[in-house]
Amino acid sequence: MALPKEKVSKARGRSRRANWKLTAPTLVECTQCHQMKLAHRVCKHCGYYAGKQVVTVDEKANA
Repeated sequence: MALPKEKVSKARGRSRRANWKLTAPTLVECTQCHQMKLAHRVCKHCGYYAGKQVVTVDEKANA
């Protein structure tokens, strides 16, 4: 089993972990209803994807 030969300093370990950042999800405007939606996914508001209706959306569920 591999073991470290020397102690990793606090600065070295913390600087390595400094790049673990969260990224905000990419939002785009729906071409049909102009609501913001996640990219490459069906719109929750109108059910359209790539200009075609793929899901029927219940109006009561969105209200």
